[in-house]
Amino acid sequence: MKHLRALLLPFSFLYGLIVIVRNFLYDAGLFKSRRFDLPVISVGNLEVGGAGKSPMTEYLIQLLKDHYKLATLSRGYGRATKGFQIATATATASQVGDEPAQFKHKFPDVTVAVCEQRVDGITQLQHDHDLILLDDAYQHRAVKPGLSILLFDYNSLNNQRWVLPAGNYREPFFGKWRAGIIIITKCPADMPQQELEKLSPRLPRNPISKCFLQA
Repeated sequence: MKHLRALLLPFSFLYGLIVIVRNFLYDAGLFKSRRFDLPVISVGNLEVGGAGKSPMTEYLIQLLKDHYKLATLSRGYGRATKGFQIATATATASQVGDEPAQFKHKFPDVTVAVCEQRVDGITQLQHDHDLILLDDAYQHRAVKPGLSILLFDYNSLNNQRWVLPAGNYREPFFGKWRAGIIIITKCPADMPQQELEKLSPRLPRNPISKCFLQA
């Protein structure tokens, strides 16, 4: 495995460079990033794989659904359909993707939508809702959310932080600076909050962001 990763490193350098240039163009305003008038919360991570994005989105739905007319918006990975779709009570994974179907079955009164282009999806949802939750959208720079929540798996904090394809990162580690909240998920249940003081130096972030632990 180590030899294979070494062979893939040149491709990782190229991929990482492309991502860095792309993010720079968004930050410089050369690529358009749209901000909406209603609150938009983005949930995502830097690594490929599960850091608990779906459980976090479900937690936010449970927390906010009684106070806001909210909608969740996902890309809808794995679905056989295309374009903007609103999940029905009988929606299947092939229609809207695994996670959106799960959201709709757990929260039938909440609007669950999918769209490859999140700007288009929010545009269609904004007039009937007053809060949008974007699932797995940290790298979707075409939308400028009001709050970005970035998740890290506690068990992978000490792993090599190489980008794809040699590693598991979708973008370089310093991409974390865009987050307003960083949550370290899957922490040991008996780990005290003081442990955050030891973890925080591994996750240097922008001055206004906050970092939390989650069992």
